[in-house]
Amino acid sequence: MYEMTRREMIISSAAAAAVLGLSGRVAFIGTAHAQKAVEQGFYRHKVGDIEVTALYDGVWEKGHDPGFIKGATVDETKAALAAAGLPTEFVPIPFTPSVVKTGGKIVLLDTGTGSGQIGGPKAGTMMKHLAAAGVAPGAVNVILLSHFHADHTYGLMTKGPENKPVFPNAEILVPAAEYKYWMDPAIERLPEGRRPLARRIQEMFPLMKDKVHQFGGDKELLPGIRPINAPGHTPGHTAFHLSSGKDQLIMLVDTTNIPALFVKNPWWHAAFDQDAPMAEATRRKLLDRVVADKVTVTGYHFPFPAVGTIAKDGSGYAFKLA
Repeated sequence: MYEMTRREMIISSAAAAAVLGLSGRVAFIGTAHAQKAVEQGFYRHKVGDIEVTALYDGVWEKGHDPGFIKGATVDETKAALAAAGLPTEFVPIPFTPSVVKTGGKIVLLDTGTGSGQIGGPKAGTMMKHLAAAGVAPGAVNVILLSHFHADHTYGLMTKGPENKPVFPNAEILVPAAEYKYWMDPAIERLPEGRRPLARRIQEMFPLMKDKVHQFGGDKELLPGIRPINAPGHTPGHTAFHLSSGKDQLIMLVDTTNIPALFVKNPWWHAAFDQDAPMAEATRRKLLDRVVADKVTVTGYHFPFPAVGTIAKDGSGYAFKLA
């Protein structure tokens, strides 16, 4: 069984050299406050005057599948996980929505797995950790969606047929390209595996139509928050740039999945990426940007608390938690 323990989140110096191309001991959970975050399920940090709270929504213990990664075998996947100090009997994929407080607004960036509607028995802890962080669902003013995959949108509503909004007072901001793609009534044009998600999206969003607003371009959406077009994972997948004073943060969201696999090996293509070549181009572009600008990053599927830095590592990259 996979547990978020300190032991499993520490990379030895030998493994760091092999996997991350870095010298010395690399701590995935390297400080007391980060370890506390694992235990309490949320982690606060600041970007200038903006407060960001990472929320742990559990982990999907995904079974190995030879079709999961184009460019890597199951044995290579297991080797990469083992070198990073992670379990090898499955792929551990965490979920990390965030709360951002800016300009007097409480903003929820993505809504998680919907209390475990997807992701298996160890997913769906976000609401518990949102409460622990002191945020009531009714206090959320804005929901900012990066894209419409189920682990980002199913937390909007309770399961059908009840379909009750979980955040009743929130305005919902969505990428226009993403909305157009998933709301197209011609669901038959989609690959069969994506049709159930499209049906659920088309069930939920009309029930919230008065609160849903589309955005495009890179204009500021909220004080200090700008969208970054990051397509490939989905047609309208969007990352976000936060800035306040001299401080910056880029929320990569699903530009890359777990770092031990896809940051280290950006040419590995996950089955979740709808347009794999475009997703890789976007991944490299954004990773190069954060390295050049020395910007702190977060990732939705990064090891909790999912905030840290990226460095070049040979032909790939390395992620280190802050």
